[in-house]
Amino acid sequence: QVETLKAKLLEQAQEISRLRSELGGTDTEKHRDLLVAENERLRQEMKACEGELRELRRQQQVPCQGCAHLQENAELQERMSQLQREAEEMRAKLAELELEVQQKTNRLAEVELRLKDSLAERAEEEERLSRRLRDSQETIASLKSQPQQIKYIIKTVEVESAKAKQALCESQSRNQYLQEQVGMQRQVLKEMEQQLQSSQKTAAQLRAQIVMYEAELERAHGQMLEEMQAMEEEKNRAIEEAFSRAQVEMKAVHENLAGVRTNLLTLQPALRTLTHDYNSLKRQVRDFPLLLQETLRSARAEIGQAIEEVHSTNRELLRKYRRELQLRKKCHNELVRLKGNIRVFGRVRPITKEDGEGPEATNAVTFDADDDAVLHLLHKGKQVSFELDKVFPPQASQEEVFQEVQALVTSCIDGYNVCIFAYGQTGAGKTYTMEGTAVNPGINQRALQLLFSEVRSKAADWDYTISVSAAEIYNESLRDLLGKEPQEKLEIKLCPDGSGQLYVPGLTEFRVQSVEDINKVFEFGHVNRVTECTNLNEHSSRSHALLIVTVRGLDHSTGLRTTGKLNLVDLAGSERVGRSGAEGSRLREAQHINKSLSALGDVIYALRSRQGHVPFRNSKLTYLLQDSLSGDSKTLMMVQVSPAEKNTSETLCSLKFAERVRSVELGPVSRKAELATWPSQEQLEGDSTGTTAPPGRGHASSSPGQLSGRAASIRRKLQTSG
Repeated sequence: QVETLKAKLLEQAQEISRLRSELGGTDTEKHRDLLVAENERLRQEMKACEGELRELRRQQQVPCQGCAHLQENAELQERMSQLQREAEEMRAKLAELELEVQQKTNRLAEVELRLKDSLAERAEEEERLSRRLRDSQETIASLKSQPQQIKYIIKTVEVESAKAKQALCESQSRNQYLQEQVGMQRQVLKEMEQQLQSSQKTAAQLRAQIVMYEAELERAHGQMLEEMQAMEEEKNRAIEEAFSRAQVEMKAVHENLAGVRTNLLTLQPALRTLTHDYNSLKRQVRDFPLLLQETLRSARAEIGQAIEEVHSTNRELLRKYRRELQLRKKCHNELVRLKGNIRVFGRVRPITKEDGEGPEATNAVTFDADDDAVLHLLHKGKQVSFELDKVFPPQASQEEVFQEVQALVTSCIDGYNVCIFAYGQTGAGKTYTMEGTAVNPGINQRALQLLFSEVRSKAADWDYTISVSAAEIYNESLRDLLGKEPQEKLEIKLCPDGSGQLYVPGLTEFRVQSVEDINKVFEFGHVNRVTECTNLNEHSSRSHALLIVTVRGLDHSTGLRTTGKLNLVDLAGSERVGRSGAEGSRLREAQHINKSLSALGDVIYALRSRQGHVPFRNSKLTYLLQDSLSGDSKTLMMVQVSPAEKNTSETLCSLKFAERVRSVELGPVSRKAELATWPSQEQLEGDSTGTTAPPGRGHASSSPGQLSGRAASIRRKLQTSG
């Protein structure tokens, strides 16, 4: 760019010299001289700029690594290039104006040439006329000298004078015409001079802009030099600091080296001591095998004696453990009885994307930090508190929930009836709590896994069989989920043995022996269960699901038989028909669900108020749960609530119902246990191979006098514990 500007300045100087040669001594000569001086000054400044630019390029050959001013430098260079582009545009405009001035100068030169030619022609004409005038005067003089011929001569002169006058008139008119032409040419020349002056003014303005741009460039260059100087100072300061730090570190290294040398001098005596110790240890190692054999003999004798003592201690501890186990069972059952037969746990599900966004999806449920049994609900601007037996927050895991209910599940092995049912509105998480997922199972599968674990731990003394049934109540019809015909309707009837218990004739019962059997049963029952999509829940349960687990046990040593039943119930959720958008068959299902839940509420109210008649038969659901709600079972209700603001009305109803259920007292629970006939050796061997006698309330076939003293004492203990 500097070279281009230099070439353009040279071209401008040549153009100005050419204009000076063409215009000669016009009035613009002084202006041209000023322009020449200005160009010379600009040339000198350009040379100085070239020197500075060369210096800058030489300085920029070594880039500043990690400099914080690189971006600022780039911005200044961009600005300088922009200013140079603007200067280039101004120079292009100046070249155009100079070209126009040159064209007008050429036209002025042509006019001057024409003027010169006109003046030359006028001079020639005047010379010719003056010659003719002289000739005429000479002729007149010669005629005057000849008087004889005066008339003739006078006439001749007059004639010639008329011609001369005519020629003179023509010359005068020609002269006047030429003067007019000269005036016009002068006027044109004046206009050209005015245009030249305006062009010179424009050129002066452009030069002023160029000067301004050059001043801007000089200022940017100054800023760049200042920044580079500051960077150089900062670099020097950093070098000095690094040098000072290096000196300090070197001094520390020298001090450490001196310390190491001192340590080496002090370690030499220690090394001699270690060498002496090593030699002594080497001698001891040679003698070590003999010492080892002697030590092993003594250790074996001591270990044998300790093992014998441990065996005797273990036998004593096992005896005490069995006694404490019986006592623990008795204390646990007493504790459950004192707390009440129906225990109520609450579980709050987390906010999900199905709840939407905005004010309706805000959390309206809070918890008490000091009491895990208290729950607070914000309903219509008022806070309502509820007290249950246990409240699980949204972050509670399936494992934490099951830890609170596993004590009830284990009592099923001891011969008690247990019922756990989930209650709440649709979409509150009842099915998730009871069934869970394949990765994170719920109460149903965890309960059966716990039963298998307990059965394996007691396999030395007891023989247990576990059977599973699954049913659902759909539109007030009881259906077998594990049967070959799931659509077949079943009926609930009383047991013919006179015990007052209820049973379902024709209900399929599978015996399970492993977790794989459980998974197969759950999968088969889940396929047959009715679920549909509503506006409130994508997989809404449209029926009440019941999982009935029967555990029968036989004690080989005493002949004691126990029968426990575990009812796991997943109730269908209550819903508002207007919100769920149910129509047709979905509407009929919702009506039956709400009717059965309303019947459950009537039963709870009758039990709470201790009425003489409890309407169990108003619904298939309450009729099937009669054993669990009539005082012959340990019952736990898991109330599921939604924390969303839009569901506060349903949450309030569910929690109020839970409080009513918690206040119901059903009385003590009886254990289903009986003494069978004292087994013979063959029967004991048959029981040990896995065959069990069918459950029932059959009495011993032999008379009471034939029972041994041990059986009589066991009977007395059972009567006391019962």
